[in-house]
Amino acid sequence: MPLPATATRHIFFTGKGGVGKTSLSCATGLALADAGKRVLIVSTDPASNLDEVLGTRLAGTPIAVAGAPGLFALNIDPEAAARDYRERMVGPYRGILPAAAIASMEEQFSGACTVEIAAFDEFAKLLGAPEATAGFDHIVFDTAPTGHTLRLLTLPSAWTEFIASSTGGASCLGPLAGLEKQKALYAATVAELADPARTTVVLVSRAETSALREAERTRGELAELGIANLRLALNGVFEPAAPGDAVADAMARRGGAAIAAMPRGLAGLTRSETPFLPEGTVGLAALRGMSVAPAIPPVHAIPAAPPAGLPPDGLAPLIDDLARSGHGVVMTMGKGGVGKTTVAAAIATALARRGHKVLLSTTDPAAHVQAAVEEPVAGLTIGRIDPADEVARYRDAVLAKAGGGLDAAGRAMLEEDLRSPCTEEIAVFRAFARTVDAGTDGFVVLDTAPTGHTILLLDAAEAYHREVLRTQADMPEAVRHLLPRLRDSDYTRILVVTLAEATPVHEAERLQDDLERAGIAPYAWVINQSLAASGTRDPRLARRGQCELPFIERVTDLSRRCALIPWLETPVLPACG
Repeated sequence: MPLPATATRHIFFTGKGGVGKTSLSCATGLALADAGKRVLIVSTDPASNLDEVLGTRLAGTPIAVAGAPGLFALNIDPEAAARDYRERMVGPYRGILPAAAIASMEEQFSGACTVEIAAFDEFAKLLGAPEATAGFDHIVFDTAPTGHTLRLLTLPSAWTEFIASSTGGASCLGPLAGLEKQKALYAATVAELADPARTTVVLVSRAETSALREAERTRGELAELGIANLRLALNGVFEPAAPGDAVADAMARRGGAAIAAMPRGLAGLTRSETPFLPEGTVGLAALRGMSVAPAIPPVHAIPAAPPAGLPPDGLAPLIDDLARSGHGVVMTMGKGGVGKTTVAAAIATALARRGHKVLLSTTDPAAHVQAAVEEPVAGLTIGRIDPADEVARYRDAVLAKAGGGLDAAGRAMLEEDLRSPCTEEIAVFRAFARTVDAGTDGFVVLDTAPTGHTILLLDAAEAYHREVLRTQADMPEAVRHLLPRLRDSDYTRILVVTLAEATPVHEAERLQDDLERAGIAPYAWVINQSLAASGTRDPRLARRGQCELPFIERVTDLSRRCALIPWLETPVLPACG
């Protein structure tokens, strides 16, 4: 079956970035609506592209999807939710408390954790408050990439525990009385998630080893949360039109090997397989096409060559230029699933082979950099920013400095405050600054988390300063120098990685705009896994290559320099020169 078979009221689609969660969730919701159901599709992704896929401009309330009777959709806007949440918590005290006290409360609500709990409030209303969605037969959740999704799904328990264990009157989230009111809603949300008669979770994956590994990790963690009604959806499964094309045969062989080696836990799940579609999945016609076998284009449909002046010589010219500087930071950014990790590993390996000292690390909670480097390379060190380790280190440092002079009650309140979720944001931010600092005497290559998280990280400097004042922690020199270093084009080189497809290019364009507003100019764009540059003559792959050409041209217009990496049977390491 090409689409997941789901009968429950709530249906979640989750998985590694870029595996097609939005496409499958929209196609499933559309199929249910076409069958006469009233369906609401909800995106909880801070970098949602639901509008683009459905062809309808969305908002924070249900909007009817044009051309699909019975289908509605909405985007949860974390920033708007945070503004509403802040006012809901502070508003009742205006005109009652002094202006200084109101300002202090607003300051408490300005951190990243307030954004997260506010967005979760909106999500919880849809899942745990039946009256909010009473007019719909099904609610389909297009969730953010896996790390964010798991955090979102664990929040009901995490916040309930935090509220229950808090004995003081305030936290970094402001007055705890406001959180206490949400306990019943959070408890209902947990119950809905764990009820197999009410909720199905679809683990979306490509027929790729890394994506299946991520799906298995998600399966295990969801099982620990008591969420057991799981399905596996394999998206983009490719079969050659005929044997003999090197690229097509390699793609099918790689996919078959990944499926054959699928972890046992995943293999035991009910599974759907959606075929490879040569023309993408934007628009209702394409979404409806996901439920049937795609037609084979004419054999003569051979893609044109990439634009003149953009030879498919991979990363070699960029690496030549990077190596000349002798040190600094290289960061790969872009939508999940475009190959940031592979590109980062390729650059780090090539620089190390040229005799440079290189640290390859990641800010992505679902880190895969270790797996991307197949064999040890002299001079290359691989690490990652582990949130749990960083929280423990930060908590110990704050308690040692600020807790020594406190009495038992004061220390208990400090320890309580450090259990709040914003502690993780601050701890990870410190580690990020420390890693960037290492670029002073060697190369640091950073594989960043999917776009939304990365921008939050770069925007965290102001929140960090507030946290320092609140906890009396020290501000390391690495943090003081972080923003100037990120803005220094001789020290930090940002590579925007994309695929030659609509959504990755449009999201990367928004990323570039966000970076430039922060005073950071991308060094180059990298178009990864291009079928137009691969030389394939398979009809489906050739047609996809033709569809890439407008997006390749768009990237060349947006970027100061660009690298084009063809689809290769092996990873991009050989394309580094």
